[in-house]
Amino acid sequence: MQAQELLDRDEITRLVYRLGVVLDEGRFDEMPSIFTEDATVHTPGGLAKGRDALTAQAQRTHSPGERIQHVVGNVLIDLDGDRADVRANLVVTFATGNPPEGRLAPAPRLTLGEVYRFQAARTPQGWRLTHLRSTPIWATGSPS
Repeated sequence: MQAQELLDRDEITRLVYRLGVVLDEGRFDEMPSIFTEDATVHTPGGLAKGRDALTAQAQRTHSPGERIQHVVGNVLIDLDGDRADVRANLVVTFATGNPPEGRLAPAPRLTLGEVYRFQAARTPQGWRLTHLRSTPIWATGSPS
């Protein structure tokens, strides 16, 4: 494997991990460093086209009144020049309530197991995600 390919794989993997952190911590102003302007996402929260729309969707489905944790793993990347297809497993947990710092949130209200499928492209600013499809596999708890 060439050094550039290793660097590309690392940068793409970091994008996937950073997306989880941005969603967990409500740092939606960082979406431009993850997605292209014309990116599309299709998740249990709906279909959104364009970075502004997908950011609004993420804000709607990731409430600041919840403790949210995205655990992403098994990231597999198929590189093809300046494009890549990516697959990852996701377990995301939502716990209602925002207890004081250092205190645990109550038991989760919802935990989802999903498969993430991304497309990524090399841009002048570095790698960015151009497409995300999240497919739920299993769930425990209630979405409401």
